[in-house]
Amino acid sequence: MNARHARVLLGALGLVTVVDLVSLAAGYDTGHTAAKPLLMPLLALYARVCGGPRLLVAALLFGWGGDVLLLFDAEPAFLAGMASFAAGHVCYLLLFRQTTAPAGKQPPRARGTWLTAAAYALALVTTVVLLWPGLPADLRVPVAGYSLLLTAMAYGATRLGLLAGVGGALFMLSDTLIATGVADWPQLPRPDFWIMITYIAAQYLLARGVMGALGAQPARPATYRERRTLTT
Repeated sequence: MNARHARVLLGALGLVTVVDLVSLAAGYDTGHTAAKPLLMPLLALYARVCGGPRLLVAALLFGWGGDVLLLFDAEPAFLAGMASFAAGHVCYLLLFRQTTAPAGKQPPRARGTWLTAAAYALALVTTVVLLWPGLPADLRVPVAGYSLLLTAMAYGATRLGLLAGVGGALFMLSDTLIATGVADWPQLPRPDFWIMITYIAAQYLLARGVMGALGAQPARPATYRERRTLTT
């Protein structure tokens, strides 16, 4: 695998993303149903070709499981999808513990870290408190528990730098948009479009943030001289 394969996969991901978002904007459900299950496998393959760790690939594939399950409009599928996304967040948290931001891109410590943690904690409490009355009774505790895990993931992503930090924040925004729909809040026009555009951006930025912190990149093709050396 080399840089050419990575470019092909990234191009395919971009094409499927456009198909999915255009389908959502146009209200073409068939296009969304066909495109959505392809997104995370393509991103996972891209991450792997670029030397991304297995935990990153696992996180993306758990996201794929959640994507597929949420295509079904039923409460058991919603709960199973939420569980799959939760498993992906656990993978991200484990990954963040093993990864540090590149030198010169590490977030400020001490006061800045505490302020960031306080901001995420406030966002979590505010969201759960506001959504709680509108959620079905049997979903309140699962949604609150999932929100806690999601917020921990988003906060943990900030230690890897700007890309991962923005990715984590967008993941929170995307899932909050889903939760407002479950709680029967007023929605933006084409709410699924806004959910998917923030979600796709979140997963991509998280993947790039992790790979950037690890210095992962696609292997370059061997030169003619190197191939001759290997075969002689």
